[in-house]
This record gives sequence, C-alpha cells and structure tokens, in this order.
Amino acid sequence: MFLENTVNHKEQFGWIEVISGSMFSGKTEELIRRLKRAQFAKQKVEIFKPIVDTRYHDERVVSHDENEIRSTPVPAAANIRLLADSCDVVGIDEAQFFDDEIVTVCNDLANMGVRVVVAGLDMDFKGNPFGPMPALMATAEYVTKVHAVCTRTGNLANYSFRKSDNDNLVLLGETEEYEPLSRAAFYKAMLKEKVSMMNVKAAEVVEITTAKKQTKSKKK
Repeated sequence: MFLENTVNHKEQFGWIEVISGSMFSGKTEELIRRLKRAQFAKQKVEIFKPIVDTRYHDERVVSHDENEIRSTPVPAAANIRLLADSCDVVGIDEAQFFDDEIVTVCNDLANMGVRVVVAGLDMDFKGNPFGPMPALMATAEYVTKVHAVCTRTGNLANYSFRKSDNDNLVLLGETEEYEPLSRAAFYKAMLKEKVSMMNVKAAEVVEITTAKKQTKSKKK
C-alpha cells in the first residue's frame, strides 16, 4: 500500500514513486490525483510528458476518464532536469517512452530533495518489460502496480493486448487498438496469433511449391 511520505527538513532528500500497470488501469488518473493534492498544498509542481504523446492534448496530461492537469511536453529526459529547477514535486507521465537517461534524471532530482512521481506502462504489447520502467521501479522508494479489468474474463488485467497488426513498439491508441487482458486471456490471444501466422506461412509454402511444380510441368 502506498503512503505519502512526510518531508524531513533535516535531510534534503526526496524520493521516487512509480505507478505502473497496463493500459486502462488508472495510472494517469492516480498520477493526477497525487499531483493535484500537492498543488492544493501550495507546493511547486511541474509535470512532464514525452513530446510524442499527443492523444488528448498537446500540453496537458489527460487520463482516459478525461481528468487532466497542465504539463510540459519534452523531447528527451535531459530536458526535465533543466526545467524542474526549484520544484517541490515533479510528475512524469508515459515514462516508458523516454530514453534510459530518465532513470538518472529521476534519481538526481530525488537526491536534490524533489519528490518525483512517475507513471508508465510496465510491459509492452508483447508482454516484455517496457523501456526504462524496470530500472525506475527498482530504484524507486514506492511502487504502486494498478490493474485494469480483463475484457474477456472479468479478472484483473495486467497485459495490454494490441488488436491491430502494427508491430511498432510505440503506437499510441485507445480501445480501438488495445484491450486489457488477464494472464490467461493474453496467453490464449498470443497463441492464437502464432497459430494464425503459422497457417499463413504454411499456405505460402503450398502456393510456392505448387507454382514450382507448374513451372516444371510447363518446361517438360
């Protein structure tokens, strides 16, 4: 369970909080909740997101439930260090899309006394650890893993299954492109895709073999 820390003015050190999970699990919603609480307490808060995330708004972090907070889009993690000067709290959304330097940036900020709250996908659409998220989770003081509800079984979902055929690692999308699945549903869906690919390849082999036989027959 996550408990918000209290500030010890004798030790000028901050900490890192990571909120991770699948798509539609409420990561951004939880990030916004924590940051708005800090703003209400009159703390100086800055929020950053990768410049590629333009799904809802160019300069705002917006959850699937349309809850939002002002943010600054940045092209690289190094920009956060430059723009987060004299902040009490720094929020970072969609951390999986940042370069690996995001880990060093977060730790540097925490060592300077900043509370750093990070949200991001822990796994990509293939079920593999996503970008710098594993390292962020390892170095953070607090890690909160949130879950969606599986659209096929109704159980807790921790996988983001991509419904489209696009194999690009970075593909921004909503329910048209992704659905949250439980481990069992994700395993079955991936297995079905593999079988489908095997059938396609088998059909191609049959077509090539048939074409070769027809060519040989014509030569005779």
